[in-house]
Amino acid sequence: LYIMTLGQKQRRFTRLVAMLIDYAYMKGYELSFGDAWAKDGHKDGSLHYDRLAIDLNLFLNGEYLTTTSQHSFLGEFWENLDDHCTWGGRFRSKDGNHYSYGER
Repeated sequence: LYIMTLGQKQRRFTRLVAMLIDYAYMKGYELSFGDAWAKDGHKDGSLHYDRLAIDLNLFLNGEYLTTTSQHSFLGEFWENLDDHCTWGGRFRSKDGNHYSYGER
Protein backbone atom coordinates (compact mmCIF):
# COMPACT_ATOMS: atom_id res chain seq x y z
CA LEU A 1 0.00 0.00 0.00
CA TYR A 2 1.43 3.34 -1.09
CA ILE A 3 0.51 6.44 0.91
CA MET A 4 1.30 9.84 -0.60
CA THR A 5 2.66 12.66 1.50
CA LEU A 6 0.83 16.00 1.52
CA GLY A 7 3.50 17.43 -0.79
CA GLN A 8 3.07 14.58 -3.26
CA LYS A 9 -0.70 15.07 -3.22
CA GLN A 10 -0.30 18.82 -3.81
CA ARG A 11 1.97 18.24 -6.80
CA ARG A 12 -0.36 15.63 -8.26
CA PHE A 13 -3.33 17.96 -7.72
CA THR A 14 -1.53 20.81 -9.52
CA ARG A 15 -0.85 18.59 -12.53
CA LEU A 16 -4.47 17.44 -12.65
CA VAL A 17 -5.75 21.03 -12.40
CA ALA A 18 -3.55 21.91 -15.38
CA MET A 19 -5.20 19.09 -17.34
CA LEU A 20 -8.65 20.35 -16.29
CA ILE A 21 -7.81 23.88 -17.41
CA ASP A 22 -6.50 22.64 -20.76
CA TYR A 23 -9.67 20.61 -21.26
CA ALA A 24 -11.93 23.61 -20.59
CA TYR A 25 -10.03 25.78 -23.08
CA MET A 26 -10.05 22.96 -25.63
CA LYS A 27 -13.85 22.99 -25.38
CA GLY A 28 -13.98 26.76 -26.00
CA TYR A 29 -14.42 27.92 -22.40
CA GLU A 30 -12.31 30.26 -20.32
CA LEU A 31 -11.52 30.15 -16.60
CA SER A 32 -10.33 32.35 -13.80
CA PHE A 33 -9.31 31.29 -10.32
CA GLY A 34 -11.62 31.53 -7.36
CA ASP A 35 -10.29 30.18 -4.06
CA ALA A 36 -7.22 28.08 -4.71
CA TRP A 37 -5.71 28.32 -1.24
CA ALA A 38 -7.39 29.80 1.78
CA LYS A 39 -6.53 30.47 5.41
CA ASP A 40 -10.17 30.87 6.48
CA GLY A 41 -13.71 31.17 5.18
CA HIS A 42 -14.28 27.47 4.50
CA LYS A 43 -15.61 24.66 6.66
CA ASP A 44 -13.27 23.02 9.16
CA GLY A 45 -11.02 20.50 7.44
CA SER A 46 -11.50 22.06 4.01
CA LEU A 47 -9.02 20.84 1.43
CA HIS A 48 -8.53 24.49 0.42
CA TYR A 49 -6.44 24.81 3.60
CA ASP A 50 -4.16 21.99 2.40
CA ARG A 51 -3.88 23.34 -1.17
CA LEU A 52 -5.87 20.38 -2.44
CA ALA A 53 -8.98 22.22 -3.65
CA ILE A 54 -9.72 24.97 -6.11
CA ASP A 55 -12.79 26.93 -7.14
CA LEU A 56 -12.80 27.84 -10.82
CA ASN A 57 -14.89 30.58 -12.44
CA LEU A 58 -16.20 29.43 -15.82
CA PHE A 59 -16.85 31.67 -18.84
CA LEU A 60 -18.22 31.10 -22.31
CA ASN A 61 -18.12 33.92 -24.88
CA GLY A 62 -17.44 36.35 -22.05
CA GLU A 63 -20.49 35.23 -20.03
CA TYR A 64 -19.86 34.13 -16.44
CA LEU A 65 -21.45 30.70 -15.94
CA THR A 66 -22.49 30.14 -12.34
CA THR A 67 -24.68 27.06 -12.15
CA THR A 68 -23.57 23.59 -11.19
CA SER A 69 -25.10 22.19 -14.37
CA GLN A 70 -22.91 24.50 -16.47
CA HIS A 71 -19.84 23.00 -14.76
CA SER A 72 -21.00 19.38 -15.10
CA PHE A 73 -18.91 18.60 -18.20
CA LEU A 74 -15.81 19.76 -16.30
CA GLY A 75 -16.84 17.96 -13.13
CA GLU A 76 -17.28 14.68 -14.96
CA PHE A 77 -13.93 15.10 -16.70
CA TRP A 78 -12.30 15.89 -13.34
CA GLU A 79 -13.74 12.82 -11.64
CA ASN A 80 -12.35 10.60 -14.39
CA LEU A 81 -8.79 11.93 -14.14
CA ASP A 82 -7.95 10.14 -10.88
CA ASP A 83 -9.72 8.06 -8.23
CA HIS A 84 -9.05 10.83 -5.69
CA CYS A 85 -10.63 13.66 -7.72
CA THR A 86 -13.96 14.87 -6.36
CA TRP A 87 -16.26 17.49 -7.80
CA GLY A 88 -18.34 19.81 -5.63
CA GLY A 89 -21.38 19.38 -7.86
CA ARG A 90 -21.76 15.83 -6.54
CA PHE A 91 -21.84 16.65 -2.85
CA ARG A 92 -22.96 20.28 -2.65
CA SER A 93 -25.74 21.37 -4.98
CA LYS A 94 -24.43 24.94 -5.31
CA ASP A 95 -20.71 24.18 -5.36
CA GLY A 96 -20.29 23.14 -8.98
CA ASN A 97 -17.15 25.25 -9.38
CA HIS A 98 -15.30 23.28 -6.64
CA TYR A 99 -12.67 20.71 -7.63
CA SER A 100 -10.71 18.83 -4.99
CA TYR A 101 -8.29 15.99 -4.49
CA GLY A 102 -8.26 13.47 -1.67
CA GLU A 103 -11.76 13.38 -0.22
CA ARG A 104 -12.12 9.69 -1.04
